[in-house]
Amino acid sequence: MKSLEPGPFFDILADRGTGTQVHLSRPLDIAHDGRTTYGIENIAELVAQAAGWLAGLGIARGDRVAVIKPNHWDYVLLACAAARIGAVPALISGNLPPETLQLLLKRLDATALVTTSDTLAAARAAGTDLTAFTRRTLTLDAPAPGAAPGAVPLADVRGHRPPPPQRRPDDAPLAIMHTSGTTGTPKLVVHTTTSLVHRLAAAEARRWPMVASRRDDTVAQATSYAHGRGLTWSLSAFWLAPRKVLLLDSFDPQHAEPLLRAHPPTTLEATPSAFVRWQSLATAPDNPFRDVRLYINTFDAIHPPTVRTYLAATRRRLPLWVQVWGQSETGPLTFRCFTRRSVRVSGERHPTTRDLGRPVPGRTRLRVVDPVTYRRVPRGEPGLVMARTRALCAGYAGEQERLLAKSAGGWFATGDLGVATRSGRMLLLDREVDTVPGGSCVEIEDVLHDRLPDVVEAVVLGRASGLPLPVLVTRDGTLAREAWQRAVADLPPLGEPALLRLDQLPLTATGKVRRQELRDRLLDGAPPHGCGHWT
Repeated sequence: MKSLEPGPFFDILADRGTGTQVHLSRPLDIAHDGRTTYGIENIAELVAQAAGWLAGLGIARGDRVAVIKPNHWDYVLLACAAARIGAVPALISGNLPPETLQLLLKRLDATALVTTSDTLAAARAAGTDLTAFTRRTLTLDAPAPGAAPGAVPLADVRGHRPPPPQRRPDDAPLAIMHTSGTTGTPKLVVHTTTSLVHRLAAAEARRWPMVASRRDDTVAQATSYAHGRGLTWSLSAFWLAPRKVLLLDSFDPQHAEPLLRAHPPTTLEATPSAFVRWQSLATAPDNPFRDVRLYINTFDAIHPPTVRTYLAATRRRLPLWVQVWGQSETGPLTFRCFTRRSVRVSGERHPTTRDLGRPVPGRTRLRVVDPVTYRRVPRGEPGLVMARTRALCAGYAGEQERLLAKSAGGWFATGDLGVATRSGRMLLLDREVDTVPGGSCVEIEDVLHDRLPDVVEAVVLGRASGLPLPVLVTRDGTLAREAWQRAVADLPPLGEPALLRLDQLPLTATGKVRRQELRDRLLDGAPPHGCGHWT
């Protein structure tokens, strides 16, 4: 679908007369007028202006442009601006540690970096000069004296006339996004127009019954916009022209609440971390989710109690929850729908949200194989999940050999362990590197959330020798010994739980726990049980 290509996308919507109103949780970093409400024509103008800034910086067709900044939807707008002039945007979360940003920039070998002076200052305070890894740096704000020597402030390129939108071959790199990095350094995933637009965004930009946006919907999104989902979601969601779109930059409930209350959503997509953080809002008598007919969670399986909370919060008679499982390299691989009835049972050891459902019909295929031989295992037996999809990425920037190491006979190794049921459903066990012998960390975490209502976050760290370590965050920082013993009575043996505060957990940009960092901190770098070959 040519109309979904990012460069001219918002121009096409403006010419079409799309009346969608955009509402933001805070002003964009690329706009200095303090606005939080836009029409489509305003967004189109902003993208064109940003394309002019990049052209004024000397960015040319085929150049890579790294974007590192605080999380917000203008990651997507900068990606559209770069694509408009034929450049390749590389979106990298500003939440990553400075040493990780340095490594990713080295792998990327970008012509330019678009960032903020605060981002540069924070990295420099940690001993990293991000400007050293690109030839030009553009700061979106006015840098403090000495904060970014050699960087070009936005004022210096404002008003530069944007060139007309450029087309590129469908199989040429379109955009680069990074993986979450829960098990190590994130990978830079390269997608083409074919994989990202024609295969992923176009598949969602259709009015599928029940799950597609309607023209009278108020659609809300809360994600890390540096990840691939931010761009593909924006293309498909705006193409369907809902009445309003709410874009939230933070998972902090106090920050998100004013926008959610001012414009109660009818559909809401968010990361599992955002849903967990907002549960206090969902349990309030006048909660802002009372009109939601459709919830969608991406990036990770979600805990059953969270699904129950939100399905109970809406006044809709038959609300639906859609869980999508996939990866940055592949896009969605499976989906599963939940209703109030399907998550009613609590406290038992049953799959619920670990049942990922079936492969996307006509688009993806899955098989479970022996991790050593790659031979298919019988249904009902655990193994490494392999995927086949036409939306597979073109490779990893700076690590092209890595994609070859994760591929076999046209199948891509996801790095997840699972079980294919006789009915064709996929049950998630663990990331291979995080697995525990004869069990599932993900199952244990689900059960702990179900049986211990005060637990905000549960992480089970497996290790090659010794019992798995459960790491818990509770609402008041305490854990009753008797409640713990009851909760784990029928679970595999676990070590004594470690209690942490939420701010002590190392998190990715999507709110997932960086397990390897937590392992290094709490287990003195004890090796995991898995080999980690497919991370």
